[in-house]
Parts: sequence; structure tokens; C-alpha cells
Amino acid sequence: MKFTEILNLFKQGKSQAHSHIKNLIEIAAADGNFDDVEYKLLQSIAKKHGISESKLKEIQNNPESVEFEVPEKAEDKFGQFYDLVHMMIVDKEIHHEEMKLCNLFGAKFGYDKKRMDELIKTIQGNIENGNSSDDTYKRIAWML
Repeated sequence: MKFTEILNLFKQGKSQAHSHIKNLIEIAAADGNFDDVEYKLLQSIAKKHGISESKLKEIQNNPESVEFEVPEKAEDKFGQFYDLVHMMIVDKEIHHEEMKLCNLFGAKFGYDKKRMDELIKTIQGNIENGNSSDDTYKRIAWML
């Protein structure tokens, strides 16, 4: 693999991570209350994706500068959707606007709209039971 191909893969991964962070910020802010527990989860996910605190603030302050991207791999799509559901439930209050956004992102990721509520509830239950994104994906891949 050529260096430019490796560099392009790296840039694509970063832009997908930035898109993911922007989506998480939208979910967290959808209820009009972006609280500490949501911000701590956001920081944790950003760190996992190699996004610095300064870049996180930049995305938060300029969300329009980040384009929405759908990951190509099914596992990556699911991982992002899992994080979005996690952000929606982390404050123990599911607001109507957060649910609406989760449904919208699920549809953009190609998930069946008819099964979206079931998918979200199943992911929620797995999160509440301490199951990771990978474990949850293995359990519910048949639903996708």
C-alpha cells in the first residue's frame, strides 16, 4: 500500500470520527441540557477515537464545519449507533428530541425504520447490563 493510500485512510478515519463526535453533540444537546455526565461520555468517546480536547471543543463550537459521514463497515456503523444510544440514555432521561434524532441516525445508517424502536431498546438494555458495543453487536447482528 502506498503512503498516499495510508494517509487517505487515516484522513477518512479522522473525518468519520469528527462526524461521529458532531452527531453525539447533537444528541446530547437535543434536550436543551448538555450536562456533565453527557460531556464525560463525549470526552471518553473522543479519546477512544484519538480526538484531543481542543479538537472536541472546535467541533462543538463549529459543528457546521464537520460533514456527516456514514461508516462503510457494518461494525463501525453499529459502534457509532451504540454510542448515540448511550449518549441518549446516559443522563437517565430520554427526551423526545433525542429519540427522534436516534431514529434519524439509525435510518441514515441504513437500519430498518420498522424495527428502530426495538433496536434502540435492545441496545439500551445491553448498555444498562454493561455489555460493550462489540458484545452487543454479536448479540443483535441478526436484527440489523
